[in-house]
Amino acid sequence: MITLDDARRVISAAEKKAREIGQPMNIAVVDGGGNLVSHVRMDGAWLGSIDISINKAFTSRAFDISTKDLAKYSQSGDQFFGIHASNGGRVMIFAGGVPLRRAREGTRLAFQM
Repeated sequence: MITLDDARRVISAAEKKAREIGQPMNIAVVDGGGNLVSHVRMDGAWLGSIDISINKAFTSRAFDISTKDLAKYSQSGDQFFGIHASNGGRVMIFAGGVPLRRAREGTRLAFQM
């Protein structure tokens, strides 16, 4: 279970990192079931990335792997080739989705940056 306060802390940290690197982002946080808890689009972030950010967070949680790593394993001939076509097209196979684990409870969460 992730609370809205938890999601806001994750978003705040992601916004800080985005400002540090000078790249406005869409940031999505999902719960253990891959359901959206919170999303923000920073000023100047691409409109087209709203859905992508939500789906990257879903993907990271659904497979408990960063989307960057999943992309490595989904190339032609690799074990997850074609995975991007699963789950109604929600699976994103490029960098940005990051699974998180709450240390005190071991609960799995995910967000995208």
